[in-house]
Amino acid sequence: MDNILETGESQAKEISMWAMDMIMAYGPNLVLAILTLIIGMWIINKLVAGVDKAMQGKIEPTLLRFMHSLASIGLKAMLLISVASMIGIETTSFIAVLGAAGLAVGLALQGSLANFAGGALILLFKPFKVGDLIEAQGFIGTVREIQIFNTIISTGDNRKVIIPNGALSNGSMININAESTRRVDLLFGIGYGDDIDKAKAVLQRVVSEEARILKTPEPTIAVSALADSSVNFVCRVWVNTADYWGVFFAMHENVKKAFDAEGVSIPFPQRDVHIHNAN
Repeated sequence: MDNILETGESQAKEISMWAMDMIMAYGPNLVLAILTLIIGMWIINKLVAGVDKAMQGKIEPTLLRFMHSLASIGLKAMLLISVASMIGIETTSFIAVLGAAGLAVGLALQGSLANFAGGALILLFKPFKVGDLIEAQGFIGTVREIQIFNTIISTGDNRKVIIPNGALSNGSMININAESTRRVDLLFGIGYGDDIDKAKAVLQRVVSEEARILKTPEPTIAVSALADSSVNFVCRVWVNTADYWGVFFAMHENVKKAFDAEGVSIPFPQRDVHIHNAN
C-alpha cells in the first residue's frame, strides 16, 4: 500500500513538474498570443469599419459589402495564423494546405470567379445602373438587380433574364438610357405620282405639332431613296429618352392620317396577273 501511495505521489510530482515546465515554457507566449488576438481583432474591426465609411457613396453597396466580408475574413485568417505560430504551432504545412486548397477551389470555380470579377468591374465602373434599359447577350430589358455573379433584367414582355456578369462585362452591351436624348429615325414612302413638296410640307407640319419632339437639334426631313415603287422620305427627330417609343408610335399614326387627309398616297406592293387564253 505504501508503495502504491509513493508511486502516486511520484506521478503527481512528475505531472506537477511537467505542468510547471509547460507553463514556464509556453505561458508567456500564450498570454502574448491571447493579447495579440484580442488587440488584432479590435484593430481589424476598426480598420474595416473605417474603410467602409470612407468608401460609402463611392462604391455600389453590393460590392462594398462583399469587399468588407472578404477583407475581414482574410485579415482575421492571417491574424489566426500569426497567433498560432506565436504559441509554437507549426504553420508552414498549414499554409501549404490552404494554398493547395485555394488552387483547387479556384480551378473548380473558374466560371464563377470570372462572373465575380465581371460583377466587381460592373459595380466599380458602372457601365449601367439599376433602372437602365440595356441590350446585351441577345436580350433587351430593364436592369432590375446587379449581383456579384449575375445581372437580372426584365424584358418588355416581363420575362426575367439572368445574365452572368462574366459574359456581360466581356461582351458588347448597349446602354439605351445612357444619354438624356435619343434620335427617332422614321421612314415614309409616297407614290411617284404624288407631289414631293406637298408631302414634305405635311411631314413638317406633323413634326411641328408633336410637342414631345425637341426643337434642338432640328428635325431632318429629306428624300432618302427612289425605291422600286415609292419615293422614300427619312424623318429624323430628337426626343427625350423617356419619350422615344411614344413619339415613334404616334408619328406613324399621325403621318398616315395627315397623308390621307391631304390626298398623299402611301404605296404598297401590288401584283398584276395577266391571263392569256390558249385558244
